[in-house]
Amino acid sequence: MTTLNPQIESKVDVLIIGAGPAGLMCANALAHAGVDVRIIDKRAVGVAAGQADGIQPRTIEVLQSYGLAEPLIRIGAHFPRASFWNPGPNGGIIRTQRTPSIFSETARYPQLITRHQGGIEALFHGSMDAKGLHVQRSTIPTAIVLSKDESELKDPKANPVKVTLKRLDLEEDDIEIVHAKFVLGADGAHSWVRNVLGIKLEGDNTDSIWGVLDVYPETNFPDSRNWTFIHSNHGTLMNIPREGDMMRYYIQLSEDPDFVDPKTGRVNKARANPGRLMETAAKIFQPYHLKMLGEPEWWTIYIIGQRVAQKFSVEDRIFIAGDACHTHSPKAGQGMNASMNDSHNIAWKLAYVLRGWADLSLLKTYESERLKFARDLIDFDRKWSKLFTGKPRTEENQDGISHEEFVGAFQTFSGFSSGVGVRYEPSAIVDKKHQSCATKLVIGERMIPHVFVQAADIRAVNIHDAMPSDTRFKVLVFVGNVTVAATLARVRALADKLDAPGSFLHKYGQGDYHKVFDILCVCAASKDEVDFIDVPQMLRPHWSKVLLDDTDMHAREGGGGFAAYGISPEAGAIVIVRPDGYVGMVAPYEHVEDISAYFGSFMVEKSG
Repeated sequence: MTTLNPQIESKVDVLIIGAGPAGLMCANALAHAGVDVRIIDKRAVGVAAGQADGIQPRTIEVLQSYGLAEPLIRIGAHFPRASFWNPGPNGGIIRTQRTPSIFSETARYPQLITRHQGGIEALFHGSMDAKGLHVQRSTIPTAIVLSKDESELKDPKANPVKVTLKRLDLEEDDIEIVHAKFVLGADGAHSWVRNVLGIKLEGDNTDSIWGVLDVYPETNFPDSRNWTFIHSNHGTLMNIPREGDMMRYYIQLSEDPDFVDPKTGRVNKARANPGRLMETAAKIFQPYHLKMLGEPEWWTIYIIGQRVAQKFSVEDRIFIAGDACHTHSPKAGQGMNASMNDSHNIAWKLAYVLRGWADLSLLKTYESERLKFARDLIDFDRKWSKLFTGKPRTEENQDGISHEEFVGAFQTFSGFSSGVGVRYEPSAIVDKKHQSCATKLVIGERMIPHVFVQAADIRAVNIHDAMPSDTRFKVLVFVGNVTVAATLARVRALADKLDAPGSFLHKYGQGDYHKVFDILCVCAASKDEVDFIDVPQMLRPHWSKVLLDDTDMHAREGGGGFAAYGISPEAGAIVIVRPDGYVGMVAPYEHVEDISAYFGSFMVEKSG
């Protein structure tokens, strides 16, 4: 265990404060990018059970891009179906509808997967261990000072942030002064970093009180292994399948006067315990029975707060992410997902600036992209929570929430809540000028997954798996059918243009453009008519980089990719995918100079 003493001063490129999902996502990404990163946390040990648990389709895609999804998919609980229950004629509940849990034609993983937060964090710990990075625990920041020297703030090689650290398990006067280039505050809803910087939260608490239980139940409820929404005359409950035979119940407590202090309208915590929560849940489940077996794995009660920080950065040197930026209801499964996607967004940008590949201005896009997302998230959560918490419509209560209204909102919000519909607005790294070249690849949204086959061995591969999160921009060249002479001639001319000394590959490739750009070639040709060596060499840096829009040998997977992306096989297109998997721009062959202008708006030309 590292010890501190009053004389120690150190330097680091990035100091991350907080080792929850947001901090770990960023630390892991930076460590694998070769960045000098350090991560601290005040907790002596990590999360063992409970807390956040739902992983949305887009977050599974992101974890897969880092090679971390397989254990989650294998161990976690999957639920591709949602079920809706409402008051029945005899005072109990009846099922009114079953639907898919995710309404998205492009979700690679059209389902939610649940795993307790500690299990998710373990994925990152294992990956970080391989790079020699470990969380320094029982450590808190006690002071943070940002230089006011403009020249220092604008120098990406400077360390303008001074953070004082204190070990909670050592003597009071044992401190360390860390000089950091950048600091990320991922220290939760009560963020010390946010508070000490004076960043205010906008929003407020609702009057909605909820209890959460992770239990092994005994029940005859038929939809216990589905994502289930129950509106009853006794309150509202959400049923979440968990790994193994475990279940999580979100239980509305506002209807039970025993849980509410009549003077303040707040939670009467003295009356809240797992037994009482299960009693309330059992009433909602009537006429089905519900009993808790043994002790709960985890439980808590909470009041829904819906808040978003006014800003996410200070001088593009200190940033906040995750719950430090936004807090909301957990019932749409957004907290951990939004947090990790905050960090996924900023990690590659920090790496580019620290490598000297991009201007500091690139970091401004973190706040512009994720702050808008957070505000949209809070708006969504307000609407969703109101529908979820509202009383159901019955013959006696015609002003209540109807089943059709609730399910309609569930379907409408699915693209946003699943993460696959998140869209970033035009900026230096989102250029919509040539959207018509790929009409179904929305610039500013994540790259749509699709199965192609490798030309060399006809092995089926999802395009996502050909684009890992390795901090490189992906240059996807859709070349059409190269067995047609005229098409091949156009492709060869494009390859010459891309390989010319003045092309963006060489201009911003830092001396070896393969470090910055990963080129993939996609052909609209039959597997029986083309070899991978038929495309120009500069478009096939490796045999695995040439893909065909055709089916595999048994016609089980693949085909239809050009149509799915809205790209003409005759015209072709160049698609630029950012290191975080979002489409940055598309361009026709004749406008390679526009791609150069795109990178020129934030990248630094190679020196020498």
